[in-house]
Parts: sequence; C-alpha cells; structure tokens
Amino acid sequence: MELKNKVAVVTGGGTGIGRATSLALAKRGAIVAVNYSRSQADAEETVQQIIAEGGRAIAVQADVSKDQEVRSMVSSIAEQFGTIDVLVNNASITRHIPLNDLEAATDDVWDELFDVNVKGMFYCARAVSSFMKNNAAGAIVNVGSIAGSTGSGSSLPYAVSKSAVHGLTKSLARALAPTIRVNCIAPGAVETRWWAGREEQMKKLAPRLLLQSISTPEDIASMICSTLEQEALTGQIITVDSGQTL
Repeated sequence: MELKNKVAVVTGGGTGIGRATSLALAKRGAIVAVNYSRSQADAEETVQQIIAEGGRAIAVQADVSKDQEVRSMVSSIAEQFGTIDVLVNNASITRHIPLNDLEAATDDVWDELFDVNVKGMFYCARAVSSFMKNNAAGAIVNVGSIAGSTGSGSSLPYAVSKSAVHGLTKSLARALAPTIRVNCIAPGAVETRWWAGREEQMKKLAPRLLLQSISTPEDIASMICSTLEQEALTGQIITVDSGQTL
C-alpha cells in the first residue's frame, strides 16, 4: 500500500511507539488521526510536530475500551477526511505484578487489561472495516508483544492479553480477507517511558540481547510502516526484539 494521502488512525498515538508511528506515517505522506484517551497534551504535541514538518494530522479523543466512543471517533475522522485506509492498534496498558503472585491478578486487573488490549483492538478494527471494505482496500497492524509468545512480561494478565492480540490478528486476517490485510508487530523491550524508574534493569538487559541494544520506538514504527506497505502480507506475527527471544 502506498501510504501517501492515506488516512491513518493510530490509537495511543501521542506517546512512545504510537508517537513514533504517527510521525513515521506522516513522513510517508499519510494523514494521521492521533488517538488518545487521557494524554491530550502529548497527542496535541505530536500533531503540532507533524504540522510543523508539513504534514496533516488531528488529535482525537476516545477510550478504545468503549465501543460507542470508538464508533464516534471513527465516524468523525471519516467525516472530516472522507474515509479511513489504515489502522494501527497501538493503545494498550499493563499492570506490574510478579508472575507468581496469582492472588494479585484480580478480576479488576483481568477486565481492565482485556478491555483495552484485546476488546479495544477489536472495536477499532470493526469500526474501520466498513470504510476499508468500501474502498476494497485497507491495512491494520496490531501491536502485540513477545510477552504474548513467551508467557512472561510485566504481569500474567498482560502476557495473556498479548497472546490474545496475536490470536485476534489471525482471526481478523481471515475474517476481513481479501480486501483488508491484518498483521501484528510483537516488540521485545522498547526504550519508552515504560522503563521509567527501571533504567538500571534496562542497562543490564541490553548487553544480553544478540544485538546488544534495546529497540527504539522508531525501530518499531519503521516495521509497522513497512508491514502496512507490504501487499503480500496478512495474518503474520512479526517479532522485533533485537534477538531477545532467541
């Protein structure tokens, strides 16, 4: 897919991987809708950076875990720009809970993580799919995690939610073929604000990776854009982890 002049929605698009992806899409000529739930200032800052560099972008609020908010957001974006061609399902959350502390994995934690990380991605994909079908073309990238493959991560419910994202990707690829391609990028450790307060842990991890460096948000954004552009790719889980899982 040629991204120039395509209308792209990036959920959680104001920070971290989402911001890097919003900027990368804009540099390729896409019109970017930067979604945020609470980080309005970050989303607007991202939009202003895109505009300052000659691109087109808007910030749009919606809690992706709420279907009606997602539908309203998608409708307003399509009304303003005419359609939606690309979705990057990036928004997700976690809770930091030791993997063996099963009692701390309460119903509230499970519900919160699955509502955002899994159902939220489904809601967004469902909402944009009608516009993509009308265009007989579209591309979706879900942001998973190596936690979904290894079973390890910031918490047990988080790892399971990301495994569900990987499964959702494959099911959506089947459900939306042949007009809409759906793929997943599964990052390993990425140098984002997730590491705030854990800088020493990050420094210890990096030398143990095969490439001896932790991925940047820009690394992940570049792969997301490449996946969107590759017309022969659907239903794939693509790991970007500097060799962390080997």
